[in-house]
Amino acid sequence: GMFVLGLPYAILHGGYLGLFLIIFAAVVCCYTGKILIACLYEENEDGEIVRVRDSYVDIANACCAPRFPTLGGRIVNVAQIIELVMTCILYVVVSGNLMYNSFPNLPISQKSWSIIATAVLLPCAFLKNLKAVSKFSLLCTLAHFVINILVIAYCLSRARDWAWDKVKFYIDVKKFPISIGIIVFSYTSQIFLPSLEGNMQNPKEFHCMMNWTHIAACILKGLFALVAYLTWADETKEVITDNLPSTIRAVVNIFLVAKALLSYPLPFFAAVEVLERSLFQDGNRAFFPNCYGGDGRLKSWGLTLRCALVVFTLLMAIYVPHFALLMGLTGSLTGAGLCFLLPSLFHLKLLWRKLLWHHVFFDVAIFVIGGICSVSGFIHSLEGLIEAFR
Repeated sequence: GMFVLGLPYAILHGGYLGLFLIIFAAVVCCYTGKILIACLYEENEDGEIVRVRDSYVDIANACCAPRFPTLGGRIVNVAQIIELVMTCILYVVVSGNLMYNSFPNLPISQKSWSIIATAVLLPCAFLKNLKAVSKFSLLCTLAHFVINILVIAYCLSRARDWAWDKVKFYIDVKKFPISIGIIVFSYTSQIFLPSLEGNMQNPKEFHCMMNWTHIAACILKGLFALVAYLTWADETKEVITDNLPSTIRAVVNIFLVAKALLSYPLPFFAAVEVLERSLFQDGNRAFFPNCYGGDGRLKSWGLTLRCALVVFTLLMAIYVPHFALLMGLTGSLTGAGLCFLLPSLFHLKLLWRKLLWHHVFFDVAIFVIGGICSVSGFIHSLEGLIEAFR
């Protein structure tokens, strides 16, 4: 996806260890995705495996029951909302950044470009279902193919000048934890997996699907990051397209902006769904009255709240316009939690009696390593943001 553009920056600060981390993150995220889905199932009285839960929230609530039956779900909801809203903010940041670098001679600042991008995104507040969102996602995928082909073709044209000697085992201790967050964030998909598995025609093929998709993602991300870094070496920037010559950069960046704007509706719609379900539609436990009328239409104040969410992503993008640092912060804070910590913890809690010793070892190891990476990545990303503001 869009965030592959930050992976060469991760190689800049991690060298071969960064490449290893791309592979390691793929393996771990594939495993935690599988164990998360395993938590949806239990044995019935006849010894048959049946699906008794439908979502990440249901799994979290089951782990905290009976003492705190809704605590786990609320924690997961907060993490989901943070991740989805931060993803939306990153799309606005990258749109402003790309347009500013594509047309530096125009008297328009990066903040102004972000405002223009947000004005284009305001109609997202009117989205009613995933059918409309899916059309944007299809166009987004087509744009992404064009971008990858153009960037890789340019890098291959400079293959003779590739700086192999610059890729080392040395790591920047201060900035490498940020790279961990960037790489983890590029693999986050766990919040969508329960719904995806539940809608598969043959859910038994879920493990096979996870294996092949993560293998493909790992190979493509690793090659893209390495080839791009070899081309620019120490001059590699946060968003790799900023390294391209001005003529090619303008074309690629226009496609990237189109992709960012087309990508925005999916996380925005998902964030709105989580907010509406947890705050406005959760039966008697809802904090606020339902934002939908009896005819199913969105009330005017509900639409105002959606518009306010779009404006909030703009304000965050204006005041924190640092793509790689924001990505690293989000990956360390919510990405590691949703992809590493919670799935392994839930797996141990719900299926403890049925786990083999190596499953227990993997779960504990992932939880410990994920916790260390999450804390260190969060601290260093925060330090990086503070330093950038200074």
